[in-house]
Amino acid sequence: MQLSLERVTKKVGAQTWLYEQSIAPQPGAVTVLLGATQAGKTSLMRLMAGLDTPTAGRVRVDGQDVTGMPVRERNVAMVYQQFINYPSLTVAQNIGSPLQLRGEKDVAQRVRALADKLHITPFLERLPAELSGGQQQRVALARALAKNAPLMLLDEPLVNLDYKLREELRDELAQLFATGDSTVIYATTEPGEALLLGGYTAVLDAGELLQYGPTADVFHAPASLRVARAFSDPPMNLLAGHAAAGGIQLPGGVVLPLALPDGVGGDVTVGLRASALVMRGGEGNVSLSARVELAEISGSDTYVHLKSESGDLVAQLIGVHRFELGELVGLSFALDSVYVFDGAGKLALAPSRQRQRERKGD
Repeated sequence: MQLSLERVTKKVGAQTWLYEQSIAPQPGAVTVLLGATQAGKTSLMRLMAGLDTPTAGRVRVDGQDVTGMPVRERNVAMVYQQFINYPSLTVAQNIGSPLQLRGEKDVAQRVRALADKLHITPFLERLPAELSGGQQQRVALARALAKNAPLMLLDEPLVNLDYKLREELRDELAQLFATGDSTVIYATTEPGEALLLGGYTAVLDAGELLQYGPTADVFHAPASLRVARAFSDPPMNLLAGHAAAGGIQLPGGVVLPLALPDGVGGDVTVGLRASALVMRGGEGNVSLSARVELAEISGSDTYVHLKSESGDLVAQLIGVHRFELGELVGLSFALDSVYVFDGAGKLALAPSRQRQRERKGD
């Protein structure tokens, strides 16, 4: 399905929920809508589904204007945070209902296969009321996948699941979506989820569509500071700088010898991803001294919050590391890991993708 939204807006009373935007998700691929709560993801999906009508603009499917066409007349599968199942049907009957409606063969076998992938096989003969919230969400997800609709809309479908199961299902969903049978729109607040699913990513913030493109391209070349903030977990380190002779001057006297594009001068913002900062034996082109304010262990990574003369920083270290509060440590980073944003917040310089791959040895 080729879905396209042309200059759509959505207003509710005096409030603007979606500012004018156009997007045509890649057919047969996954498009992730990435943004914080109230960024406009659900509002945009409701326009796509036909649950709401845009205040202005058009919605087209395969070139046909479907603006205002109700959802029941569209071939769409939807899963929202608030799961919906048929309460009087068993789990197996819920999953198999779209297959039964189409008169499909081998319904029981296909239901079992989906249940296996979503880890709900032991519950096939139970009613939804006998399941936990996370289990019910997986039933709703399995039913949507069984429908095999040309357009599938998933609004944070894993948010109610525990961490371990969420990680497992992300991998399963990425494989299921890779078949290209459906155009998938997947909303999330988590940058890591967008990177795992791949495909394409649309970054939204406060009702505005900021950037859309292949996920890796958007991540490695965020068009603005707003995109960089949204598509970075932990948040990208942002330092105030000033373009001067020989490069960029940071507070504390550090100079980054970077050649900026013509027309970029004055105050700029330097961006560094947390994973670009190295400590304890790591080597980089630029060195800083900083004091440890907090060290958090999350999974197999350690996040170290630091204060330096150039600004506050967070370093993401692989493995479990111990630090004393107030400890003076040395930081370093490579020049080819630096982002630069101009005075208007637009991307002026991004790390070379090739240099990043060489530095990681892949």
